[in-house]
Amino acid sequence: MRFSAPEAAFAGLAFTAAVALVVWLESLARRDASLIDRFWPVLIAGAGLVYLVLLPNAPLHEPRGLAMAVLALLWGLRLALYVAARNWGHGEDRRYQAIRARNQPGFGLKSLYLVFGLQAVLAWIVSAPLFVGMAGARPLGWLDIAGGALAAFGIGFEAIADAQMSRFKADPSQRGQVMDSGLWRYSRHPNYFGEACVWWGLWLMALGAAGLGGAWSVVSPLLMTWLLLRVSGVRLLEADIGHRRPAYRDYIARTNAFVPGPVRRPPK
Repeated sequence: MRFSAPEAAFAGLAFTAAVALVVWLESLARRDASLIDRFWPVLIAGAGLVYLVLLPNAPLHEPRGLAMAVLALLWGLRLALYVAARNWGHGEDRRYQAIRARNQPGFGLKSLYLVFGLQAVLAWIVSAPLFVGMAGARPLGWLDIAGGALAAFGIGFEAIADAQMSRFKADPSQRGQVMDSGLWRYSRHPNYFGEACVWWGLWLMALGAAGLGGAWSVVSPLLMTWLLLRVSGVRLLEADIGHRRPAYRDYIARTNAFVPGPVRRPPK
């Protein structure tokens, strides 16, 4: 049975809320609110699968819907597994420890809306291009090709950057050093740049599916880029790293923060 577009949209929100609720309950038992990071990509990609199954214009054999679903699944599964492996056995991330400390007493209950409910809603908003792309009925065109290529590039770029950082951190001789080789030579956060490319690419595919009527879904890549640059990404990670690692200040002086570019020569 197919749903109307509004029904499918709210089904996507119901999915993200339900998963976030289950993860919240587990976080209470483990006293680890950062568990939500492992499920953030699951929320978004899962909402996309809900749209694929429920939307009337997204039959399972429709190429655009399938392509967007495959891209979202590749992105989501890789990122979820990477974050789970990276965080395994390390307890609650220090960012969430700070949130916990600021919201005592009663953080356990407060985290339901401060962390888990909020991320459920944000994930639903980020999934907007998947909804528009799977609801649209226009034939495939150049925007689909360009968007799909950009999203695939972003997935690969992010995966390479994460793999390079994992190898760097696993090398005992690099402890306390600054990662500035590979993709990290040209951007301080190449993984975040790749992440942004994924959602701008999927938005282009949404435009291909619905034309200007689907342009509103630009809220997704704008939100994701803002989060990566100003909230949970670049700004937060670099807030005090210059004090903890003085060499990082030199890295900032010669390396772009986000978009990869040539290495800058330090001023004389």
